[in-house]
Amino acid sequence: MPATSSTFKLPTTKTFAEFLQRADYSLIDSLQADPQSTEDGYDHHPRQVFSGHFVPVTPTAIPSPEYIAHSQALFNELGLSHNLALDEQFRRLFSGDITVAQEPMRPIGWATGYALSIYGTEYMQQCPFGTGNGYGDGRAISVFEGLFNGKRWEMQLKGGGPTPYCRGADGRAVLRSSVREFLAQDYMQALGVPTSRSLTLYVSQSETVSRPWYSEDSSSINPDILVDNPSAITTRVAASFIRIGQLELFARRARSKTHQGALKELQMIVKHLIDRNYQHAIDPSLSFPDQVVELAYLFRKRLTSLVANWIRIGYCQGNFNSDNCAAGGFTLDYGPFGFCELFDPRFQPWTGGGNHFSFLNQPVAAEANYQMFWAAIRPLLTDNTDALARLDQIREGFAETMQQEIEVMWTKKLGLISYDEILVDDLQKLMVLSKVDYTIFFRKLSHIPDQLTALKDSFYLPGSEQVDMQWDRWLKRWRLRLMNCNDLRATSTAMKRINPKYTWREWLIAPAYKKAEQGDYSLIKELQTVFNNPYDEQSSELATKYDRRKPEKFFNAGGISHYSCSS
Repeated sequence: MPATSSTFKLPTTKTFAEFLQRADYSLIDSLQADPQSTEDGYDHHPRQVFSGHFVPVTPTAIPSPEYIAHSQALFNELGLSHNLALDEQFRRLFSGDITVAQEPMRPIGWATGYALSIYGTEYMQQCPFGTGNGYGDGRAISVFEGLFNGKRWEMQLKGGGPTPYCRGADGRAVLRSSVREFLAQDYMQALGVPTSRSLTLYVSQSETVSRPWYSEDSSSINPDILVDNPSAITTRVAASFIRIGQLELFARRARSKTHQGALKELQMIVKHLIDRNYQHAIDPSLSFPDQVVELAYLFRKRLTSLVANWIRIGYCQGNFNSDNCAAGGFTLDYGPFGFCELFDPRFQPWTGGGNHFSFLNQPVAAEANYQMFWAAIRPLLTDNTDALARLDQIREGFAETMQQEIEVMWTKKLGLISYDEILVDDLQKLMVLSKVDYTIFFRKLSHIPDQLTALKDSFYLPGSEQVDMQWDRWLKRWRLRLMNCNDLRATSTAMKRINPKYTWREWLIAPAYKKAEQGDYSLIKELQTVFNNPYDEQSSELATKYDRRKPEKFFNAGGISHYSCSS
């Protein structure tokens, strides 16, 4: 499951001019622009977008940008010189100044619209016009698409200023959320979980924006003060940023026949999705209906595998709407996400998320999103009863496929040869009873202890004699399963490749972005080091700091144990 560390490659792109030569645009060349858009891209005020796949729009640069960090792993993968992150023109581009563009790069970016579904129900209340035609990328602007080492990547500014979809907001991202997204994407990649990637992080030295947030030591559920935060831009990178919500938008227009070319636009975006995210997995010689069916099958596999991986590492998406679900089957949006420390099946870091997006309910939430995906592509097959029947069969098999992925995950997490439902269920009950730290517990279990005392450091509650006896019985049953089937040393090694040593702990992230607000980026660099090797034993100094339970004072702390969407 975890990714292997990539070997360092000599950079093939050393200068900004060489970087620009990598430009190669598939989205804006093969899809349709909003016919009401402007040629110059100065399209920064809220308005309805009735058709087209994207709106050409120029980003709004943050003033006086300062370098904070870049992803060494992604720079290596793309063949970029690390010096580029400090290059003036490179910094200007990825802090929103697209005027540095020279051919073949284009001087205009693009934003996309999409629909919103929450847990399988379509909503339009979020749209300021009440029509759904104003919902989309309000502050995410793609500025570059290119080929690097034979692979296509799209680069998107988060916080790049307002677009027609901004709903009256300023289009900015604050330093706090930018640091979180930048670190989280690199961390997820190192964990071996499919994800959008981090490229760079820049902060404005002069511009601030106001956001609701939590006062110091607040236990309020909702933000209780207004805070001025430095503006920042983090660049996220992916093969594409097509979401289920985009497919929904075009399917809705096709079903209601809002304009003559609506069905064609749906067909075009699905073809583009296949080309961008499934090019090497779907045979291009297949008929289009067969490609659509194959797309449904492959996306089901990717989505179920992704959610099983989330549970493996303790990740909770928090806001798993269809517009936050990448149709390519990877982790896309790092808004109100969190990592489960104290194990709770209902863990939910977002104050607006509710139980339906909670930690162990994510498989059900994923099925609701898949339902919307299935409904969105179905209009493309209305004239092909055989393809429709196969598509429907794939949809009906989602829950079973999801359960299989979950069972495989728990089997590997526990070092077993085959799934044992009773053993897993009993374990989860005990974990809740003793309030265990999810990551510390499974890492200690990976050493295959024969005594409960070896696990006690992961418990937030002191055990009673009765509970300890239940644990002892469970340990004996588990070890018996292992000894009957496995070499314990090999099993331990395999479990340590599944169960990370270091996890994301919000109370250790907050000091990093707070220091960054004062111009001190040292903790961000330190966290990069820890998160780049989450399965490895690291220095005793780092272990003492980052491999420990959550202190009591951070439970129920606003901005730490829970937070709003404001960013």
